[in-house]
Amino acid sequence: MSTLSPQRLLELKLHATDVREGIIRSLLAAGSGHSAGPLDMADVFTVLYEHVLNHRPKEPLWDDRDRLLLSCGHIAPVRYSAMAYGGYFPVEELLTLRKFGTRLQGHPERVRLPAVETTSGPLGEGLAQGTGMALSAKMDGKSWRVYVVTSDAEHQCGLHWEAAMTAPKFKLDNLIAIVDRNFIQIDGSTEDIMPLEPFADKYRAFNWEVFECDGNDIAQFTETIEKAKAVKGKPSVIIANTVPGKGVSYMEGDYAWHGKPPNKEQAEVALRELQAERERLTANG
Repeated sequence: MSTLSPQRLLELKLHATDVREGIIRSLLAAGSGHSAGPLDMADVFTVLYEHVLNHRPKEPLWDDRDRLLLSCGHIAPVRYSAMAYGGYFPVEELLTLRKFGTRLQGHPERVRLPAVETTSGPLGEGLAQGTGMALSAKMDGKSWRVYVVTSDAEHQCGLHWEAAMTAPKFKLDNLIAIVDRNFIQIDGSTEDIMPLEPFADKYRAFNWEVFECDGNDIAQFTETIEKAKAVKGKPSVIIANTVPGKGVSYMEGDYAWHGKPPNKEQAEVALRELQAERERLTANG
């Protein structure tokens, strides 16, 4: 199993800070959008784009690329920022988020931006789409993998569990689901609105290999995804426990930031905090 060197871990942490900065700048420019989920998934998307995925940013529709699906399309700013800092398009384009005619719609559109794989908006669809892709890869003898990022709250949708039942039937060990377990949705706590616990046991009952980790710990998440890739004969799910709004002190843990952007003053505070984090990481290198 691969492990990250101290230098590589530092590079990924600094990259995640860049991704968070891109999220804040894009949301400020848009004047609308979701803050908490994108920020808390910056570490996960950094690891995916910079360490895990077999992909070619300059050749986004390369046939043998791994497929990454974003089921919870409302956290699109983190995907866009990770793609921009990963070389898919200029970072400056992040400032077009949600603008008329932009490629960076509020929810990803497959036909506008290559390699987003699916158009997502209605929650609960991503795992079904990913299951179909993983099955087609198996049928065609392809080696690429399918990664599906889902929110915890979208597990309140029935279609998701139909897919969860289907994937083990076909022994889709080329399918890895990643759950943003931040415990929030737009109206409050998931456990108040529609409790999900015992969450991991539900997946185990559907015959998935289940992993749990700190989704804001880059080293831990990297080790966990390597374990998931080694599973044979069944799909895997990683329950990534995250802090909503991670990296911006006044947003952390506050469900009210699920569906709103920062204003100019709030964005300036956030960017100062992220710059301070960048300086701290560099100094402690």
